[in-house]
Amino acid sequence: MDVPTFVWMFVILKIPIIAALLLIWYAVKEPEPIVDEGDGGSRVPCGRSPRPDRPRPPRRGPHAAPPAPSPDRMRVARGRRGRRPAGR
Repeated sequence: MDVPTFVWMFVILKIPIIAALLLIWYAVKEPEPIVDEGDGGSRVPCGRSPRPDRPRPPRRGPHAAPPAPSPDRMRVARGRRGRRPAGR
């Protein structure tokens, strides 16, 4: 075995392995705690008003009125030149 092959196998090919280990170390290390020097905990952000609540849908069941009946079926008169359904 000659020297360039030895250097290639034991030095150069270890660089991706070291890079992968550093990437894994960076991904699993614990983040530093964030020091918040705020005003004491205001929950409403400045400059924005909260969205109004939407009205609740009507309640169905034994404590509410039954739903409205469906409207009567309406038939529309077609002109003489109207298209007829296929097959009739």
